[in-house]
Amino acid sequence: MADVHDKKTRSRNMAAIKGKNTKPEVWLRKELFKRGFRYRLHRKDLPGKPDIVLPKYRAVIFVHGCFWHGHLGCPLFRIPSTRSEFWKEKISSNRHRDSRNVARLHELGWRVLELWECSIKGKLRLDEHTLIQYASEWIRGSDAEAEISGLDSSKSIIKKCR
Repeated sequence: MADVHDKKTRSRNMAAIKGKNTKPEVWLRKELFKRGFRYRLHRKDLPGKPDIVLPKYRAVIFVHGCFWHGHLGCPLFRIPSTRSEFWKEKISSNRHRDSRNVARLHELGWRVLELWECSIKGKLRLDEHTLIQYASEWIRGSDAEAEISGLDSSKSIIKKCR
């Protein structure tokens, strides 16, 4: 299937996609701030430049876009039919880099929460109050790693990884 845009238009569209200060990230920051959490943004001295860094809790949060970080099984993620080999390699590379950064953060003594875009938007999004409650509990807790996803609302929303 051919792309619906010409090469120049597609290039402009892709260049406009932000990596920082995305709507889900800004929403989460505002909600955390309302609840008294103070944080730093995109610290360059930490692996992966986490979206939100909470030094008091030795915790970081990554807000992952389901497409760009290859959220398997998610309705917001599918490999494009155009240049699919390129996209498979790109997404795989992103996932590998994410894993490497999480491991390096753990080695440095940081706790890591990965919050997926689908938990904030889309048809499987979580109730905002519930999502913030889970995130707040994790921040104040001691789990080294966790993940919040909107994938399966019938089961546990937060997955403890370690």
